[in-house]
Amino acid sequence: MSRVESAEVLLASPGRNFVTLRVTTTDGVTGLGDATLNGRESAVAHYLRDHVVPLLIGRDPARIEDTWQYLFKGAYWRRGPVTMTAIAAVDTALWDIKGKTAGLPLYQLLGGRSRDGVLVYRHASGASVDELLDDVARLLDAGCLAVRAQAQVPGIAGTYGVAHGGRYEPANAALPEEQPWSTEAYLDFAPTYLAQVRERFGFGFHLLHDVHHRLTPIEAARFGQAVEPLRLFWMEDPTPADSQEAFELIRRHTTTPIAVGEALTSIWDVQHLITRQLIDYVRTTVVHAGGLTHLKRIFDLAALYQVRSGSHGASDLSPVSMAAAAHLDTAIPNFGIQELMGHPPEAAEVFHTGLRLDGGYLRVSEAPGLGVEYDDAAAARFAEFSPKYLPIARRLDGSVHDW
Repeated sequence: MSRVESAEVLLASPGRNFVTLRVTTTDGVTGLGDATLNGRESAVAHYLRDHVVPLLIGRDPARIEDTWQYLFKGAYWRRGPVTMTAIAAVDTALWDIKGKTAGLPLYQLLGGRSRDGVLVYRHASGASVDELLDDVARLLDAGCLAVRAQAQVPGIAGTYGVAHGGRYEPANAALPEEQPWSTEAYLDFAPTYLAQVRERFGFGFHLLHDVHHRLTPIEAARFGQAVEPLRLFWMEDPTPADSQEAFELIRRHTTTPIAVGEALTSIWDVQHLITRQLIDYVRTTVVHAGGLTHLKRIFDLAALYQVRSGSHGASDLSPVSMAAAAHLDTAIPNFGIQELMGHPPEAAEVFHTGLRLDGGYLRVSEAPGLGVEYDDAAAARFAEFSPKYLPIARRLDGSVHDW
C-alpha cells in the first residue's frame, strides 16, 4: 500500500512570496498544495515544518477526509488562518495525488463538469476616473465579461485596489505602509465613478466593486442604495464580517448583492451569513479555508440557501490554488464567478499550469490531478524570501481603520 514518504515546504519569490507543500508517496507520485498566507508566509511554513509534516510520514495518502479531521481535531487549537492554510496545503496535495493515481483531472473526482468554462472577473483601476475608464476599455476589448472597478479617491492616497504604474500588489513593504483614509470622501466619490463606467460602457457586462471592509453597516446600506441603478454584480466586503448580524441591517436597506468571505477560514465563520441568506456570494478560498475538502463543504451548505460561490483569486493565491479553485468551480452546481487577478510573469517560470483563459472564461487542464508542475530549477533562481506586509489604514484624524 502506498504511503506518504516525504513532505517538503518550498519557499520561492517569483515576483512575490509563495509557500508550496510538495507531498511524495512511496509510489513516487507527487502532489502540490498552496500554503501562502499574505504577509504571514513564514508562520505557515514553520507550522507545516514543525507540526504537520512529521505527522504525515507513513500515512495513507488516499485517506483525505481522515487526514483532514486528524489535522483539524488533533491540533486542539482549531481554525484560524495559519492552521487552516496549513491544512489546506496538505488537503490540496492529497487531492492532486489522488487525481494522478486515478489518471483523471481533479474536477472528474469532484463529480464531473457542471459547466464548460469558469466565468472570471478581472481588475480595472485608475488614479483618476479617466484612467479607470481606459483600463475598463482595455479589459472589455480583451473579451472580459466581468470587471471590478476601483478608482483613487481624490486626495486620499490610501484608496484600496488601485494600481500605480504597473501591477497592483498590496503587500508592498518590509514594514506596513500606513495609508490615509476618508470614508466620507469615498462615499461621495465611488458611486459617481461607477456610474461613469455604466454611462460609457453600458450594461452588457458584469460590474463589480470592492468596498474592502471600509464601511459601517449603515454606511454600507447607504452605498448599496446609491448604486442600485447601476446593477452591480456585487459589492464586496461592505463591512467587516466579525459581526455577522451586521449584515441584517445592510440587507434591510438595499438589494445590491453582497459578497463576503475572503478573510474567513471555516464553515462556522460563514454559517450565519449563509443560512440567514445575508449574502449572495461566499468568497472563501481553497488555500485559506482548509482545502478542497472543506471548501466544498462550504459551497454545499451555500447551495441549500441559493448562495453562490465567488472565490477570492488575488495574486497571493498561487497558481496551485488557482488550479484547485478552477477544478472545483467547474464541478459545483452553485458556482457564481471566480476572481482572476493574475500573477507576476516570473511565477509562470516556477509553476507550470494548464489553465487557459479563453475570453471571459477560465478552462481547466485535462492533465491528471491539478495539472500543475513545480519547477525546482526555476524556483532556485527566486529563492530569496523577502518579508512583505499588507498596509494599515488610518483615518485623517490618525486613528487606525479597517484596511
